[in-house]
Amino acid sequence: MTAEYSHVRNYRDAGMPDPATHPELFDGVLGRRAVAYLIDICVIGAIMIAAWVIFALLTVVSFGLLGPGLWFLFGLIPLAYHTLLVGGRHGATLGMRLLDLELRSWDGERPVFLQALAHAALFYITVGATGCLILLFTLINKRSRTLHDVLSGMLMVRSSGLA
Repeated sequence: MTAEYSHVRNYRDAGMPDPATHPELFDGVLGRRAVAYLIDICVIGAIMIAAWVIFALLTVVSFGLLGPGLWFLFGLIPLAYHTLLVGGRHGATLGMRLLDLELRSWDGERPVFLQALAHAALFYITVGATGCLILLFTLINKRSRTLHDVLSGMLMVRSSGLA
């Protein structure tokens, strides 16, 4: 990289820890992240089953009038789950918390709700559009960041490494 563009790289990496100098933050993040998402899928599935029962009853009781709105909300459950938990005080979903993971902003702070919403929406859009192939992006960068991490300015780290 030429000297005239070195400031671009420094700005992009500003505030983000380097795996070479802080390996405790990145140790096993990729594998833990995959297992955490499997746990989150199970939690989201349980929430969706409960919501389906409630929404079905409300649709019947309202003679179908509430149906379209309720089923639209049903589709937003995974997005709301990720946004509310990642944007919350722990900066992690239930699966991430169980596996000692946390999402942080590029500056090291916990993400705000708008950033968490962007992260979740970008995840569902990119994974849906590429059939999960976009997740291979984690294999070509030193912090194991996904494309939706990069685009939303987030970084997945081990919670215990932050202490």
